[in-house]
Amino acid sequence: MGLIYADIELVSAGDVELARRGYIQKNEIKKETVSALVDSGAYMMCINEHIKAQLDLPVIDTMEAELADGTLKKMDVVGPVIINFKNRTTSCNAAVLPGESEVLLGAIPMEDMDVVLVPKLQTIDVNPKSRYLAKKRIK
Repeated sequence: MGLIYADIELVSAGDVELARRGYIQKNEIKKETVSALVDSGAYMMCINEHIKAQLDLPVIDTMEAELADGTLKKMDVVGPVIINFKNRTTSCNAAVLPGESEVLLGAIPMEDMDVVLVPKLQTIDVNPKSRYLAKKRIK
């Protein structure tokens, strides 16, 4: 099985709130469409410094993360960011990877959007058992 990528839209949740309150126009909401590596082994959404700057996301925390090669790295956590994929949406915080690192769509936002891996097609899709409305576990 090869790598799986998904085209997702990232939106500044802060800008959405400013537009809702009338401080900016809807067309001023900062958003980026990116091709993200679907990484079910990653816990959270990971963006790079370029996207953080483009969406003007504030740093809300710092964390230590273990990278794929086993090294530990101190990273900023920014957010919230809204993630849109097909007819699904979620909002979450994101870890900031250095430079132009690849965007990672982690397990938590995938679970929240109720999307499934389709290895045969090397893609993700909305859960066919809940095609029109995300199904979420509460218990």
